[in-house]
Amino acid sequence: MLAKLKNIDIPIVVILFAFMVISTMTVYSASVDHPSIVISISKILILYAVGLLAFLACSLFDYRVLIRIAPVLYGIGIVSLVAVYFFGKKIHGARGWFELPGGLTFQPAELVKLILIICVTALLAKRGGELLQIKNDLIPVCAAVLLPFILVLIQPDLGNAIIFVIILLGMLWIGNIKYTHVLLSVVIFAGLGFLLLTLYKTFHTSLYDALKGFGFSHWMDRIDTYLYPQDVTEDDSYQVKNAIRAIGSGGLEGEGYLKGTSVHSNFIPFAYSDSIFVVVGEEFGFRGSAVLLLIYFLLIYRMILISIQSTQLSGAYIVVGVVSMFVFQIFENVGMMIGIMPLTGITLPFVSYGGTSLLINMLSLGLVMSVKLHQDREPELF
Repeated sequence: MLAKLKNIDIPIVVILFAFMVISTMTVYSASVDHPSIVISISKILILYAVGLLAFLACSLFDYRVLIRIAPVLYGIGIVSLVAVYFFGKKIHGARGWFELPGGLTFQPAELVKLILIICVTALLAKRGGELLQIKNDLIPVCAAVLLPFILVLIQPDLGNAIIFVIILLGMLWIGNIKYTHVLLSVVIFAGLGFLLLTLYKTFHTSLYDALKGFGFSHWMDRIDTYLYPQDVTEDDSYQVKNAIRAIGSGGLEGEGYLKGTSVHSNFIPFAYSDSIFVVVGEEFGFRGSAVLLLIYFLLIYRMILISIQSTQLSGAYIVVGVVSMFVFQIFENVGMMIGIMPLTGITLPFVSYGGTSLLINMLSLGLVMSVKLHQDREPELF
């Protein structure tokens, strides 16, 4: 089994070590002057060491075994989402974390993203690359994603719920969906989007009062900050405005490491996690931000190559699912910090601080590497 490591994708491994350096530097900078949160370099490195071990272990494990037990994994994911709703810890208004010994937390919604990629792959692989049919393929696949989508949405965790949909769309595209179905879907969703936007504006006050009763009013605050920035309060637009100002002040070369004015004055909420890109933009400027995005591009490029070279459709589906997840998370996180996307709680992959997020990202990338390392005959389950 260890002999397979000689075929591991070296550029991806190098990229992971680059992310470790970037994450360690930026998370430490973001937290060193925080009044209540100080994250040591050793803690960041320990999390990365655990993540790298998980990446290697998942790389050596044959991904096709996971596809064969997809129903079991799906059941585990659904049970965990139901359980966290009743027994989970509430953080930042969402009940989506289990408390673990040692002060650690675990967010099952992160794990379910990976489980959905495996389950959708299992469903699509049955078609053998043939055109997807509405009754036999599209409805079962969409239903499989709809249930966890609703469970995560009511936590409430809009960010991860949207990622579920993005994974579904990316995998349906590579799964050979009919162009007529794509066109029909675009027309329907465009019409629904226009209708919902009109209703949102018309019944804004009533909708806000209704959502406030369920504790979901912050969704509208974030949407309003994006759609109607001139109408929201200073508190609602505080994070986005300060993020744009901080990134802009970085200019071409940045203010220097550990010298970011806004970051070290604690004007940027969650600078160590959701807003970590602000640290890069302010302290390393446009050049540093461009280098980071270039590294992400290289990572996505290497994964797409693995997908193209896969000898089995299931492997290609797996990789495209992971690519869809990463691309959206990167675009959304950077986009919300520069004001072109709505504000959500989506982290920047491999850079933001977060044990669960880093672990799942490493496992996801390990699953991609498993596709590269396992191109031989189908394995025995036991």
